[in-house]
Amino acid sequence: MSKTMKQLTMEFGVTRQAIMRKMDDKFRSKYVSKVHSNGVSKLTISDDGYKLLKQHFLSSNRVVSNESVSYSNYVTHDSVTDTAMELLEKQLVEKDKQIEKLQQSLGEAHKLLDQQQQLNLSTNRQNEKLLDAPQKTSEDASKDDTDVLEPNGDHYKGEETKTLKKGLFGWLRR
Repeated sequence: MSKTMKQLTMEFGVTRQAIMRKMDDKFRSKYVSKVHSNGVSKLTISDDGYKLLKQHFLSSNRVVSNESVSYSNYVTHDSVTDTAMELLEKQLVEKDKQIEKLQQSLGEAHKLLDQQQQLNLSTNRQNEKLLDAPQKTSEDASKDDTDVLEPNGDHYKGEETKTLKKGLFGWLRR
């Protein structure tokens, strides 16, 4: 009958991580399977895998005596602490490097944003100047609503005719 990880940890008196460390890819492919029940997936180890793990964990527990356990735990604790501290220091140095890179890229982004804002401001000023400047083309100058038709030749009767500007309020100018 296969056993779950929880059952193995209780029986061997070790953590789940200790059991997982002993299972390599070959062991997992042969002896481990996933079972889904009630929306939860559990790892189950077959009987053959259970026997192998039992040999490993129970044989390692029998060899160690009580006196050496306390001594080895003390030494292991110090070496584990030192190793953990070294690892944490390396991680801290790496994080400092990452933070420095992020600060540099953030500074560059601020410079680019500032340049973009200055460019937008100068473009807006130029647009305002162009919109505020009076723009009269030669056609606009010749099409004034008070222009008088010039006499041309023999059909001039001496009357001046105003050309009315067409538009919404053209009737007011009559």
